[in-house]
Amino acid sequence: MGNTEKFSQDAVLRARVLLLGSEEPSLRERLDAYRVLAEVSPRAYLPKLVDALIERARDFADPEILRALYGEAADAARRFDAEVPHGEERLRRALSGYEHWLLATGRRAEGRAVCEELAEAGEWRRLAVVLAEEGRHGEAAELYGRHVAAREADDASRWTRIEWAAELDAAGQHEEALGVFARLVDDHRRKAVEDRSPLASLVWKLERYAGMLLTAGRRAEEAAARHEALALLARLARDGEPVSWSNIHACWVTLLALSGRPAEPVATPDAPLPTFGVHPVHGWSPDMREECFASIPALERQTDALRESGDLPGLIAAQRRLTVRRALRWETSGRRAEESLRPSFDEGVALARRPTADPGALARALTDRSMFLLAVKRYGEAHADFAEALALPSSPPIVTRT
Repeated sequence: MGNTEKFSQDAVLRARVLLLGSEEPSLRERLDAYRVLAEVSPRAYLPKLVDALIERARDFADPEILRALYGEAADAARRFDAEVPHGEERLRRALSGYEHWLLATGRRAEGRAVCEELAEAGEWRRLAVVLAEEGRHGEAAELYGRHVAAREADDASRWTRIEWAAELDAAGQHEEALGVFARLVDDHRRKAVEDRSPLASLVWKLERYAGMLLTAGRRAEEAAARHEALALLARLARDGEPVSWSNIHACWVTLLALSGRPAEPVATPDAPLPTFGVHPVHGWSPDMREECFASIPALERQTDALRESGDLPGLIAAQRRLTVRRALRWETSGRRAEESLRPSFDEGVALARRPTADPGALARALTDRSMFLLAVKRYGEAHADFAEALALPSSPPIVTRT
């Protein structure tokens, strides 16, 4: 049984003696023994080999070593027979680690192939994200739709529905996206009435929903959504948040980034981009996360140059792109001092107040700052900014793709 050519009988005997000895072998020693014995007794030792490889990966930070360890674990897990306990879960763990480090080391085509394998094993969301990163939004939306529909849309998590709506919208299926997002808002309204979900999160969703309605040209419904958000902000300013929450910044920053997607270049398989609408920590591929945050210095230099040139429209657009990235870094770093991020939003408002700025830019900048102030629980200031934005003659502008 098994392959006796790769390892000699002496190697097999030494491996068995090591594991049966009175002294506990080290992880490295056990791993070497499992490699030998998995060839001659795969049913017994392949699961142990996979577990040991994943455990061994915790000892390293080098992406290339991690890719190799998870790749070996994936190869071993693919050899499981149907009787291996928790075999599917072990396979998913190995494949998840493998695709992560393939993408982290620039092997995107191989990483996508492993994501496809993961989807066949039941973990389809990573494939949807990778497709979206490559601009294949229609395929990603179809994947979300197929799996969310199978679970019933009302049972899907709020994150899944935000992602699904984002991909439908990016694929040009705007009415379908509005339908998904409307159900998300309705669900949050019901929970908010029963004090089972924070009002702040509902305000962020309403603001995003209003932006989608504006893009669709449904101005009356857009105005209704914004005034509903304003009323909630007034309640928060008066009474505070009825639901205790410690950190729901992830919702705010994800929806902020999603609102900035039209100002970004169009993603393609040869030039992938982060999946706006997915939280960076909980969904972005490692190469996309690194690229996004690495772009901050270049954007800072660009905004400095635009200040010098006097190109106010270009400066306003670049400064907002920079603010979105700073907000993503601020939220995902865990260091969330208000004073480290507020100047970016204050500058956006100051630039938009200049006499030569586009009238719609001020409404956008005030709304952005309002949603940030809501995130840091400055409810009165958030209400004031949002009220001013609504009183302006122009709604937040629709940003065209570059």
